[in-house]
Amino acid sequence: MTETTRLESSVAQTDWAALEAELDTHGNAPTGPLITPAQCRELTALYDQPDRFRTTVDMARHRFGSGQYRYFTHDLPDLVRDLREAIYPRLLPIARAWAVKLGKPAPWPDTLTEWLTMCHEAGQNKSAQILLRYGPGDWNALHRDVFGDMVFPLQVVIGLNTPGTDFTGGEFLMTEQRPRAQTRGSATTLLQGHGLVFTTRDRPVATKRGWSNGPMRHGVSTVRSGTRHTLGLVFHDAA
Repeated sequence: MTETTRLESSVAQTDWAALEAELDTHGNAPTGPLITPAQCRELTALYDQPDRFRTTVDMARHRFGSGQYRYFTHDLPDLVRDLREAIYPRLLPIARAWAVKLGKPAPWPDTLTEWLTMCHEAGQNKSAQILLRYGPGDWNALHRDVFGDMVFPLQVVIGLNTPGTDFTGGEFLMTEQRPRAQTRGSATTLLQGHGLVFTTRDRPVATKRGWSNGPMRHGVSTVRSGTRHTLGLVFHDAA
């Protein structure tokens, strides 16, 4: 069995129907284990190879929080490329269903390659795949990812370290601005090798008058100790 086949098998083991139901309810949902501890260490080690990345962002400098992240070049590691390609078709039916509920266009074709070509033709041709590193006291402010007009409504974050051992704190935070109600929040501890699918910007919310657009934001709580790395998989490119 090749590494790509093993990865596809790991992705297939997640109960995607149950995940879709949880996404519809909460705007985020955990996957099963997607990659091994060894693969997590492999990805974490890439952070100290700056040539693999097109840019580095210091969050404090931009008042995004505290910590650092790096965007990969288009020359993606095989593991990152294969993860995106294996997960995209699993998320595509959810994205299309959400578009129908909200009465919005669903421009996403059947393959990730076709969709990325559309992004590039629209001027969004920068890699948005991201590796993040947080140390003690680091955090990420609540935000929505805005990379251009071509947007895939779901993305995935994968934990690369072991919570409680490698770091404490650093929960993934998400808030939902509910129609005519107060904001609701959630906090998720990312397990090593496991993913969390979450809303890029908005999700459909059922109301008495039909489906409404529910704005959502995500961030990371303060890391209390240790070092926390995560891999962010985004299914569109940036302008």
